[in-house]
Amino acid sequence: MNDAPWYAHYPKEVPQQIDSAEYESLAELLDVSFKKFRENPAFENMGKVMTFNKLKTAVNHFSAYLIHDLGLSKGDKVAIQMPNLLQYPVVLFGALRAGMTVVNVNPLYTSSELKHQLNDSDAKVIIVLANFASTLESILSETKLKHVLITQIGDMIGGIKGSLINFVVKYLKKMIPSFNLPEAIPLTQALKSGANHLFVQPPIKSSDLAFLQYTGGTTGVSKGAMLSHANLVANLLQVNTWMKSGGVKEGAEVYITALPIYHIFALVANVLGSVGSGSQNILITNPRDMNGFVKELKRHKFTILSGVNTLFNGLLNHPEFKNCDFSKLRFGFGGGMAVQNSVAEKWLKITGSPLVEGYGLTETSPVLTINPLDGRHKIGTIGLPISNTEIKNFDDDFLEVPVGAPGELCAKGPQVMQGYYNRSKETDDVMTDGWFKTGDIATMDEEGFFKIVDRKKEMILVSGFNVYPNEIENIISSHPKVLEVGVIGVPDLKSTEAVKAIIVKKDETLNEAEIIAYCKEKLTGYKCPRHVSFISELPKSNVGKILRRIIKENDLKSNTNTGS
Repeated sequence: MNDAPWYAHYPKEVPQQIDSAEYESLAELLDVSFKKFRENPAFENMGKVMTFNKLKTAVNHFSAYLIHDLGLSKGDKVAIQMPNLLQYPVVLFGALRAGMTVVNVNPLYTSSELKHQLNDSDAKVIIVLANFASTLESILSETKLKHVLITQIGDMIGGIKGSLINFVVKYLKKMIPSFNLPEAIPLTQALKSGANHLFVQPPIKSSDLAFLQYTGGTTGVSKGAMLSHANLVANLLQVNTWMKSGGVKEGAEVYITALPIYHIFALVANVLGSVGSGSQNILITNPRDMNGFVKELKRHKFTILSGVNTLFNGLLNHPEFKNCDFSKLRFGFGGGMAVQNSVAEKWLKITGSPLVEGYGLTETSPVLTINPLDGRHKIGTIGLPISNTEIKNFDDDFLEVPVGAPGELCAKGPQVMQGYYNRSKETDDVMTDGWFKTGDIATMDEEGFFKIVDRKKEMILVSGFNVYPNEIENIISSHPKVLEVGVIGVPDLKSTEAVKAIIVKKDETLNEAEIIAYCKEKLTGYKCPRHVSFISELPKSNVGKILRRIIKENDLKSNTNTGS
């Protein structure tokens, strides 16, 4: 069997191997971009544009502040807790250039989740948006934090507009719960203070930690994946090499970043990707405001839009999305969860550009596979392993499965993490003979295209047969009256488990019998839902990934409460 059949189907511009160590660190890569693209727009948010030159100045001021004013040392952990704002790349790159390790924090964390991550990571400083400061206050005394920096939404917008935004958010919309953090320092003050010092780039090695990037915790306690500068540089170069095969050009692209930067997908594919290619990046602060999001899209001739399936589906179901200017759009880039066939097909029909799917995990920095961007993508697959990446599917005895057979997808490559922070047992659990075990069940076809069948832990066992929720969801989502669907397994005395579909309707006339009949036409008997229920909204992560674990928990509570 050919161990790497995918090479024969690579875009002609993509080599099998690249120099994944072209830069010693992300700091060196940033320096190159700052010099090369000085006057290019780097980031835009709420109409405010920041050039690469202005970004460099702000980044240097923040780096100098961390070193000289706070007295932090190389390797210290810097937590960032905010949505997509101009402040984010400033503090992100400032910490990295100062030789420190970034800990990205979900702004919507509860107090217990926040306390866990801050303590587990040994974070010494946090930069937090005022909107979430009350949660921090409730657990601050129980953490190891030495310093707190506060920012407000309009701080980097500046001028009258920035002040007006801050006034409206605080006093009219009342979006900032009351908090008392008397020793917290405004980020604006920190940047002014940092300007008084000369920033000198400290030496950073490729093996130094760039990020402690926390897993979602959907299958247990959230763990910090140790991602080195080498890991991130490698994946950025791997992704950007692939992007060039889709016509992406230096200094000429307009990225739309709607996924939160604290998520590894947006962090690498969008933020590092746009900076590495000298391109403009439009930061969307609140993509859940679909009206505002589409209004912002109408203002730009964007070329790359990345997201998850639910985000694309939401756009496609917005009446004004079809009126956006897609004349420059190269492709939509899907990841984070399976892109459903019906969504990909509708995307192509409305935008005239493909919606190509890639795949990766927090632990792999994140990208492992991408579909070809030259028109030879396969809908329903996650594409081909990128340069310098080995992938195999193994069975439970860690034997490689034949072509077409399902097995656990395992990977090797320069983007694979160093391990979980202070968790050697958990690291050993996911590493075998140098292979990282993803926990995802996949198949590979003769041409080397991989397809995710499902999460290993979410597989449903029906009368001894393995049933994968992704497959069922893909079928049900193609029904014209269905907006969204989540599929779970529920206990069944006869068959161990039975398939249950939880659906958000697009058309109120939809009923259970209609769904079951539709599935019987397209699926073998044991895969068809035995139970169907309807709900107004599915539980999702903050990046829009449907959380089957929560669906299952809610379903169990509902059945317990009703006595069924």
